[in-house]
Formats: sequence, C-alpha cells, structure tokens
Amino acid sequence: MRLLIFGPPGAGKGTQSLIIAKHYNIPHISTGDLFREHIRNDSPLGIEAKRYSEAGELVPDTVTNEMVRTRLLEPDTEHGFLLDGFPRTPKQAEALEIMMPDGTSIHAVLNMLVPEEELLKRLSTRGRQDDELETIRRRLRIYHDKTEPLAEYYRDRGILLDIHGVGTIESITKQIIDGIESLR
Repeated sequence: MRLLIFGPPGAGKGTQSLIIAKHYNIPHISTGDLFREHIRNDSPLGIEAKRYSEAGELVPDTVTNEMVRTRLLEPDTEHGFLLDGFPRTPKQAEALEIMMPDGTSIHAVLNMLVPEEELLKRLSTRGRQDDELETIRRRLRIYHDKTEPLAEYYRDRGILLDIHGVGTIESITKQIIDGIESLR
C-alpha cells in the first residue's frame, strides 16, 4: 500500500498518518523527520538543506526529492509507505512518479479538508512558537498557493480521496480506511 497524505497545517495529518501507517503495517515517512535526520547526521543532503534553512530560504526540490528518493529505496518500503509532507507541489508529484520503483504507483492520496476557522482554532491553541496568528495565516496562504493544486493533479488520476477532517479521530480514521479500501 503506497499512500500520500496532504492538507493544510492543523488538518490532523500527523495524527492520522501514524494510525494509518500502523493499520497497513507500512512506514510513515515524514519529510520533516527526513530533514531533521539528515541535518542531525550531517549528511551531504542535510548540510545543503541546513544552509538554505539557516538563510531563511526554501530547500530546493532537488535536495528534497533526493532525500525522498533515497528513503524510498530502503527495504522497509518494499510493501508500501505513507508519505507525509511530500509532494508539496505538482512538480514534486511528477518527480515522485519518476522515482517510484518499476511497476509501482501510488494507491491513494488523502486530501485532508478542514474549514479555515477550525484550522485557526486548532493551530492557535497548540502553543507552538510557529503558531502565532500571522504566521498561521502565512502558512495557510502558502498551502493554498503551492500545495492545494495537488488535489486536481491526483483527482485527474482517480486516486484522490477527500477526507473531511472534522470529527473524532476514530471517525476520521474510519473514513480514510473506507476510502482506501474503495480504491482497491
């Protein structure tokens, strides 16, 4: 089972990713975790990513794509994975198609939908430093501009599942699993 999950900040991606990955016995691959691991280990990709981050710039696709490509070659991904935080743009989605092992493709893409008022409420109560109201609004604008176009990219391929991310964790998980099973 090869899955992707995306949605705006505060949509519950992290929570659902862990549950779904465990349910299907596949690794949860978070690009945030990949960045931190590469930076912590001073890998060549980590050094390059850190240089951009410290300058306040976005890490280029070439670096991010290579981190993901390398991770997808590890043995634990042989029977699938759940990618969280990648791709973030249609251009990265095209790169992902190229890096997929021969004869494999993404089974389902989970598009977490949560009304903006609910996102603002969730994010403003988390107490994280990057959750100041103006920062939250900027992150949501970036999501709408850069990542939201992925919905149409994957809808055109017939593998997009719109997941309504409001409700109990259990009801959202059931919605996700039912949706994935409907595509099998």
